[in-house]
Amino acid sequence: MSGAPTRVYIARLAGTPLFDPMGDQVGRVRDVVVSLRLGPEEPRVLGLVVEVPGRRRIFVPMTRVTSIDAGQVITTGLVNMRRFQQRPTETLVLGEMLDRTVTLLDDGDTSAVVEDVGMEQQRTRDWAVTRLFVRRPGKGLRRRGETLTVEWRDAGGLQVEESGQGAANLLATFEKLNAADLAGVLHELSAKRRVEVAAALDDERLADVLEELPEEDQVEILGQLEEERAADILEAMQPDDAADLLSELPQADAEKLLELMEPDEAAPLRRLLAYSDDTAGGMMTTEPIILPPDATVADALARVRQPELSPALAAQVYVCRPPMETPTGRFIGIAHIQRLLREPPSALVSGVVDSSIEPLRPEVPLAAITHHLATYNMVAAPVVDDNDHLLGAVTVDDVLDHLLPDDWRRSDRGTVATAEVPDGA
Repeated sequence: MSGAPTRVYIARLAGTPLFDPMGDQVGRVRDVVVSLRLGPEEPRVLGLVVEVPGRRRIFVPMTRVTSIDAGQVITTGLVNMRRFQQRPTETLVLGEMLDRTVTLLDDGDTSAVVEDVGMEQQRTRDWAVTRLFVRRPGKGLRRRGETLTVEWRDAGGLQVEESGQGAANLLATFEKLNAADLAGVLHELSAKRRVEVAAALDDERLADVLEELPEEDQVEILGQLEEERAADILEAMQPDDAADLLSELPQADAEKLLELMEPDEAAPLRRLLAYSDDTAGGMMTTEPIILPPDATVADALARVRQPELSPALAAQVYVCRPPMETPTGRFIGIAHIQRLLREPPSALVSGVVDSSIEPLRPEVPLAAITHHLATYNMVAAPVVDDNDHLLGAVTVDDVLDHLLPDDWRRSDRGTVATAEVPDGA
């Protein structure tokens, strides 16, 4: 997050204007939403509550925040205008943490009152609550107590307890699992409990987990969510996975969800749904790394470092003429990560592109895609239309999903550890 300070105190964000990339004000920050975790683990910051014209409060995920600077917050511009509704596992910092009494564990268990909360961006680019600004009780009638800053782990009274059985405890336990293992846990629950737990997950987490679940579980969970939230979840999923899920729904239901989505989020899904799911067009993701020919190697390496990218997508950059959103301008070639690492940062990506490998057409079937990846020892391949506009990229994990048996997700995970969660938890 360029230009962002290393630490932000949340009380000072209250009333801060939020802008889109063009400089137009969207609204003002009114609170910050966090997810508490077990014991001393620092809470994860989920996003901002922003008040927009009409006094409507909406939720802006931290993944959509590009900069927090003095007196302003800037977003990617992709803001969902649906009204914010707090979930049972979410905590509002300004509304629920400030003025709470905590115990200072390193100071003889004395008490103090929270006056501000500090959050920091981690190496993974996620944000977490790391510090509390507190005030000790004053002595005497007119004396205000001393203020000090303490680490989150050094203050007791706000954390989720290990022995709890509520939704917050359950979600804090799940925080330790990756999406694939959490999907395995959910699959083993009863249908009723699976839907309850899924509904309590935040949008980004639930989107990641849905991508790892069998199709019947995906359809079941999505069908139990409110339609507006189901549309939010589809927006947070990878486009190819979201399109696969929509293709399993009755056409009328799928169209209704597409109508509820933001138009620029729904458009790539509509394109994907036009292809058979066992072709390059049906399997591709519409969001590979795309750069113009005048981008530098340093620009390319910065993009492939993004932690949310799968290893297959991070293995190569697609160089195209503008526009940079799919379908792009003319596809020029691939810049492989190994080549980028060997070049000076100031070199142009156009000078290191590999144009010797023919891209795939969207109608190419699964067998031909598999042969193509194996022949050229690639983990991903570009997909272009008849005019050489880049439409997306097929990755090896997409191919494996179609080659493995339908019930492969239900098979024994061997030594992979998963949490045991009773249905009555």
